[in-house]
Amino acid sequence: MSEGNAEHNLPGRGRETSPALSVVVPVRNEAGNIAPLVAEIAGALQGSAFEIVYVNDGSTDASDQELRRLMAERSYLRQIRHENSCGQSAAVRTGVAAARAPIVVTLDGDGQNDPAFIPALVAALEAGAPRIGLIAGQRTGRKATGFKKLQSRIANAVRKAVLMDGTRDTGCGLKAFRRDLFLALPYFDGLHRFLPALIRREGFDIGYVDVVDRPRAYGTSNYGFWDRLWVGILDLAGVWWLIRRRKRVPQSEEITLAH
Repeated sequence: MSEGNAEHNLPGRGRETSPALSVVVPVRNEAGNIAPLVAEIAGALQGSAFEIVYVNDGSTDASDQELRRLMAERSYLRQIRHENSCGQSAAVRTGVAAARAPIVVTLDGDGQNDPAFIPALVAALEAGAPRIGLIAGQRTGRKATGFKKLQSRIANAVRKAVLMDGTRDTGCGLKAFRRDLFLALPYFDGLHRFLPALIRREGFDIGYVDVVDRPRAYGTSNYGFWDRLWVGILDLAGVWWLIRRRKRVPQSEEITLAH
């Protein structure tokens, strides 16, 4: 990534400078986690030209006020606000569409994804280009309840059996990809859980980086098991259908006449 600075409002940096990396963070009612996470992201990317795009998915707590306060201090921080909550997939897509950099990294806004791993994800994506389309974080030492770990194991096992996407853990929010590739994917609610399978469908390979899971410091999870169960089953069937409908990815080039 090109040279830059992660400090507050330094001359020559901020929205007037095109970033090399956009970090997209979807949040809903995460006011207490915002300032610490923004500081960690900036620290991890110090020396790079970057922006942080928070997508406020209809929060009813003080998330908006906290983001406005931080935006006054940090020129690289942006907020895109949904009037009503539309879900994590919609928030991620809004953030990617608004991003100004060709490379995007996503991470969850609850603080459980460690921003220290962002440079490793970006380096792996750049090293694997153009064959690699996605670098996915794979959580180790998950800081979750026994029930959440069980539900994740079941969901991942079913997904792998049906889609054969070769991914151990699609629930980790830490992912790096090219913005144009992501926006070319078919959009549906739940998209963020099936990125490896959809990226493979486009003819690209997937790379992985082991990342450390951390406990939540503030607030509670906004995504419950029963809220996602039946929707997840329907999404899985839909992604399977999409993969079956696209067997061959065209390899094409434009032919021009030499002068």
